[in-house]
Order: sequence, then C-alpha cells, then structure tokens
Amino acid sequence: MPAITSPSDSTVLITGANGFLATWTVGKLLDHGYNVRAAVRSEAKGEHLLKLYTAFGDRLSLYIVGDMDKPGVWDNAVKDTQGVIHTAARVNLNATNPKDIIDPAVGGTLGILQSIVKYGSSTKRFVYASSCAAITDPHFDTEITSSEVDWNNTSISEVETRGADASGLAKYQASKTLAEKALWEFLETNDTMFDATAINPPWIFGPPKQPVANPESLNDSNAFLYKAVVNADFAGMEPSSMPAHGWVGVSDVAEALVRSLSVPEAGGERIIVSAGSPWYWNEWIYAAHALCPPAEFVMSHPGLPKLSEKTKSDRKRLGIRFDNAKQERILGIKFMTMQELARDILDDYTSRGW
Repeated sequence: MPAITSPSDSTVLITGANGFLATWTVGKLLDHGYNVRAAVRSEAKGEHLLKLYTAFGDRLSLYIVGDMDKPGVWDNAVKDTQGVIHTAARVNLNATNPKDIIDPAVGGTLGILQSIVKYGSSTKRFVYASSCAAITDPHFDTEITSSEVDWNNTSISEVETRGADASGLAKYQASKTLAEKALWEFLETNDTMFDATAINPPWIFGPPKQPVANPESLNDSNAFLYKAVVNADFAGMEPSSMPAHGWVGVSDVAEALVRSLSVPEAGGERIIVSAGSPWYWNEWIYAAHALCPPAEFVMSHPGLPKLSEKTKSDRKRLGIRFDNAKQERILGIKFMTMQELARDILDDYTSRGW
C-alpha cells in the first residue's frame, strides 16, 4: 500500500487544524519532520498555531479554507501534498434535525476525497480521524468486546426511526458512522492513487494546546472530566458505573494519526486506539489523589470528590472492551497510563489557576 517514506520531503494537509486533537497532531507532524499545511476557517483561528510552533518556522503554513461546506473548497489545499489528515468535524450533541450534523460529516469527507482525486496527484495516504462511536453504541450493564469488524448500526437505526426525537448522542454517533462508511465506499467505487486509514479512538482526554479561556470553554470530553474530577459533577451519571467504555490520551491519538501516514500496513485499515476500557469516573478521582496531589491542588479544590470503596481496582467492570490488537501490531504505540494522563491534565489545570 502507498505510504510516505520521506517525511522531510513531504507536505501534509491537516483539516480543522485549530481543534483540540488537531493542534496536538500539528505538533506531532512537525516533530516527525513533515511540512504542515494547517487548514483553518480564518487567519485568526490559526494564529495560535503559528505562535505555538514558531520554532519550526516556514515548515508550518496556514491554509484559509473559509466555508468548508462550499463545493471544491479543498481543491487547492490538496495540491502538492503527500498526505492528508482529516480531523475537521462538528461535535454537536444538541442537534435537532439529524441532517444538520450528518450531512456536513458525510459531505465534508466526500468533498475532500473528491478534491484529492482531481488535484491531489501526489497524495499517497488519507488518514481519517474517525471514532469508536462508529464501532459500537454504548453498553453499560453488560460486558462486550468490540473490534474493527464492528459498525455502530444501532445509532443509524435510531436516527432513521426516530428522526428529530433520536437522542443527541445517537445523532452524533450516526454522523461518525455514516461518514466513515462513506470513506470506504468511496475508495471501493473510485480508482484512486491513494489509500486510507481510519483511526478510531474512544473518549479523548488531555491538556488542551488550543486557546482555552476557562473550564467552560473546554472541548466536550475534557469538560466532562473537569466537572467530574474537580467539581464532583457527573452530568447525571453514576460515578462508579459509567461511562463504562474506552479512553485514550490526546497525545497518543495524535501519534496514531501521524504514524498512519508512513506505515505501509496501515493502508486500508480501521484501527482502534484505546488505552483502557471500560472505566468509571471514580477511577480518575483515584488517579488524581494517588499521583497528582500536589497537596495544595487538593486543598484548593474542596469539591474534589473523595475516594471510596468503589474505586478499588478489583471491581467487576461491565461495559465495552475494545480490542487493541491491530493497533499493537501495526502502529505499536505504548499508551499513557491513566495516572500519567491524570497528572498531566491536573498539572495543566493548576498552571491555569483552575
């Protein structure tokens, strides 16, 4: 399968470059020696990238994309690229009409693929930031194992059956599932000179590198974690029984996206990247107390949930277990532990005065 063999001679386009995962991925690309074309909606949205990675000079450039829903918007962006990482997506759990989130997800993926076919003659690999939401729907009270052969058709069925009355989560998960299916169907029905890899992570946590003014402006996954660990606010979930599926650190997902560009065996594959599953909110609380004191942090956050018997590691864990064997075989990433990730996150909170 085609893969990039010389990063220093290669340019990679990354879409949605100012997002939580993408900002980390830009750094990983630069660290691996790539030239990076960072696509953002406006110059203002890309300024922090240029400041954050100023040491890399002109190896990082911005591409102002404007309206991503406009036909042909990626035509010029993909020219003279050897790789494309597509992270741009709308995360919206409050959409009323399912089409409002599904159509942009599917259309955005197909739009950039069509541009590569027309104008990306040097592009070797397309890497899609998919999700475990495209693998399976949530399970809280049973123990199941999911792998890359699985698809979350349950959420698609709920959206088709209930329409606007489907849950916000189902609408989002359906959008991720249908967008990734569109990717593979496109490759099956078109004669392309490039191949693709889909990276499927579960909940992604980690310190934000993008501008974040306060906890309220964190991206969804980190906002849930902050409220749970710092404020004992579990968003209506029972802390010792949910969310009951996988998690992974943002740095490791970014590394997976970048490695997928150059590993030949990654071509044509869906790859789950999950550091641990299932897990419960109380386990992060335990990690916060055990390895991320410092004592003054705990003292400065009197609402920090206390440890309980429910944090014991020998508890029966029900929920989704993600099969990580393909990642280990193809990408070989050694994931951060929960304790290491919790320490990094809470150190970041402390540095921000939160």
